[in-house]
Amino acid sequence: MIEVAVKDMDERLATLLRSVQAGEEVVFTHEGREVARLVASTPNDRGDIVERFRRVSGGATLGGLSIRDLIDEGRR
Repeated sequence: MIEVAVKDMDERLATLLRSVQAGEEVVFTHEGREVARLVASTPNDRGDIVERFRRVSGGATLGGLSIRDLIDEGRR
């Protein structure tokens, strides 16, 4: 586990991301207290996020267009 003060995060981000990709866990602290953790995602995590987004969006549309319509329109 790597511990990093939030104030130092910007200058070390690229190195920290490489560490996470290599399996390390990064803990961000502010005034000595843990405020966040950075861990590598897994394919299952990504699938769960997409599924949660679909449930939350509830088939919302934008001006009568579905998200699929907007995506397809952007590809033209």
